[in-house]
Amino acid sequence: MEIILASASPRRSKLLTQIGVTHKVHVSNVEENYTEGIDPKVWVKDIALLKALEVAKFYKKGIVIGADTIVVKDGFILGKPEDERMAMKMLEFLSGDTHEVMTGIALVNAKDPNQSYTHVETTKVLFRKLNSLEISNYVNTKEPMDKAGSYAIQGVGTLFVEGIEGCYNNVVGLPLNRLAQMLKRFNVEVLNVHNN
Repeated sequence: MEIILASASPRRSKLLTQIGVTHKVHVSNVEENYTEGIDPKVWVKDIALLKALEVAKFYKKGIVIGADTIVVKDGFILGKPEDERMAMKMLEFLSGDTHEVMTGIALVNAKDPNQSYTHVETTKVLFRKLNSLEISNYVNTKEPMDKAGSYAIQGVGTLFVEGIEGCYNNVVGLPLNRLAQMLKRFNVEVLNVHNN
């Protein structure tokens, strides 16, 4: 069965390839603008589903994967920074404390879009205390600029992470264990793809 990833994230595509899932990428045009007052878990799940449904319209069959990742601390959602100043502020906010990384995943059957499954995976991440020089040097690498919460755990940003509780790949952008379980509902057995 064809798998379509409704995401522009090269990291998500790489994670799928890592577990042997052949897929095509079809970027959705869904805006990721947060509305105040909505529970972050509900919002991230809804955005993932909207992305998958929007892309599913272009296909007659196949499974569309929609995903969205946010960083949440003290009830505040931290998306991708608009500029370097915002990236620095986010990192200062995360410094020396624990935050949550939430990824909403949605799987939609393109043949029958009413058949869909959603899930929100949450991982807790502890940052060590950062000094202003470290933050500024990191922002100068440009790595934070397209990342939720302004850091990449799979990149240089890993130097700030003291510990995590939960799924590591979720922080990168796609909880693979959970995704594999969800794909089973569409009779797609990830481990079998290696034998075909």
